[in-house]
Amino acid sequence: MIAISLQSGSNGNCIYVEAGGVKFLFDAGICGSEAERRLAVHKRRMRDIDAVIISHDHADHSRFAGVYQRKYGLPVYMTPRTLEVSLERHKLGQLDNVHLFLAGGTLRFGSVSLQTIPTPHDGADGSAFVVDCGQKRLGILTDLGHAFEELTSVIASVDAVFIESNYDPRMLACGPYPEFLKRRIQGPGGHLSNHEAADLLRSGKRLKWACLAHLSEHNNSPQLALHTHRKILNSDLTLHVASRHKTTDLLTI
Repeated sequence: MIAISLQSGSNGNCIYVEAGGVKFLFDAGICGSEAERRLAVHKRRMRDIDAVIISHDHADHSRFAGVYQRKYGLPVYMTPRTLEVSLERHKLGQLDNVHLFLAGGTLRFGSVSLQTIPTPHDGADGSAFVVDCGQKRLGILTDLGHAFEELTSVIASVDAVFIESNYDPRMLACGPYPEFLKRRIQGPGGHLSNHEAADLLRSGKRLKWACLAHLSEHNNSPQLALHTHRKILNSDLTLHVASRHKTTDLLTI
């Protein structure tokens, strides 16, 4: 199994996963030409993608779904509510190849299964995901809302994971955001802090690596996120950070 974060953060999200001969893009938060360019860095082609999976309606995850479909002919998968709200808010344009799923179910692509996990994030009907090719399992756990109970068992079951590590509590408290936004980020429909993400990763006994994702531009830094995780985990788990501006290396399981 192969995974690449093409970009991660409030400025746009897109993760490439290749498993069992199936090629996925998770989220469509960066423009098509940029996604195409970044895939080409790793000798992958946009037109070879088998499915674009949209986690929820927020613009940094869904706004280019229509472009991905019309320009590259890619099928798009999302929940009915995510489709409804995305069409209304982001003017996705004509969509002719949309496959609807219900969060909590499992999608199948040949020998690969995709588990969808409902999240309490404040988007419309959000989902997290586990890609299972029979031998390896990859979690894609971002925009989670809070550390809800199912996450512990999910992380214990996967071999690698993208997990949001959005903010440092002290930086958020002292930072420039208005109070209502600080409350939203820390609230039950917001994001996980570095500390919360690291605590969850402690249950990942079979993890080969974790990639910290969706870091805040103003309330976190890659160095601080890594330092916090290493301090809490106190283990030799390999940690990566998904950049807000460029691709990760090609990550394998």
